[in-house]
Amino acid sequence: MTEQLKPWRGIHVASALQFNDDLSVDYDGFAEHVQWLAASGMHGITPNGSLGEYQTLTAEERARVVTTAVEAAPDGFHVMPGVAAYGALETRRWVEQAAESGAHSVLLLPPNVYRADKAAIVEHYRIAAEVGIPIVAYNNPFDTKIDLSPALLAELHAEGHIVAVKEFTGDVRRAYEISELAPDLDLLVGTDDVVLELGLAGAVGWIAGYPNALPTASLELYNLATSGDPADIAKALPMYRDVHSLLRWDSKTEFVQAIKLSMDVAGRKGGTCRPPRSPLAPEVAEQVVADTKNVLAKGYK
Repeated sequence: MTEQLKPWRGIHVASALQFNDDLSVDYDGFAEHVQWLAASGMHGITPNGSLGEYQTLTAEERARVVTTAVEAAPDGFHVMPGVAAYGALETRRWVEQAAESGAHSVLLLPPNVYRADKAAIVEHYRIAAEVGIPIVAYNNPFDTKIDLSPALLAELHAEGHIVAVKEFTGDVRRAYEISELAPDLDLLVGTDDVVLELGLAGAVGWIAGYPNALPTASLELYNLATSGDPADIAKALPMYRDVHSLLRWDSKTEFVQAIKLSMDVAGRKGGTCRPPRSPLAPEVAEQVVADTKNVLAKGYK
């Protein structure tokens, strides 16, 4: 398959979702955000992930978020909706909805309430894969309590169920084991604060939170980290050090509120979250604002 036919590669922004004052979804604001990200050089968008607060959306809202993203996306800008659900049958319905809406791939967690065994996990992905749209597995054992180990990912890939993995553990050693066991499985950076390490390890994509606020700097950092040129790595390292205090918020419990607050500071609409996410504690909000202003003051945007 050619590079052009692998729409899950590059930077897909795990998009925040804008709400109106009454906490209804601001679909116009979200559409504008999709278009702005595309114009800023991003390769695609991942709506209905945790950053998009999909767990708080009604089925109608969740479906409309996908169609809004697809309709707002210009040619060449790819849409990879999150399709997580309690069970494989519900997951399959969301995969079908994404495919029917014109999405290019989907991002799929393992069963995220029931601590499934290996056979159930494989069946979960098999049922989703029957739809025929490319599936990116999402390994987040912190939230799902299920670890998609390198060996299990290799099996899922060998059986044709997944094309890539969003690796969220932060354990950069896994990249090399995944490459050894499944050399054709694409590795995507799953948390912003290991983008340099996984870029060096061979990642071909990044499902990223902070481009919601800083797309230009994120694109530059990603390109440097993944080029394979030692001169680019030398350029990337001081930049990475400059922005790492901010990128670390992507892997904290308050990441949704933090990234939305950074968006507000950077001049984008982040805004409030739906319950159960409450406003940040004052001292936490002050730190997010300070970290964001520090990065902006260094010229990153």
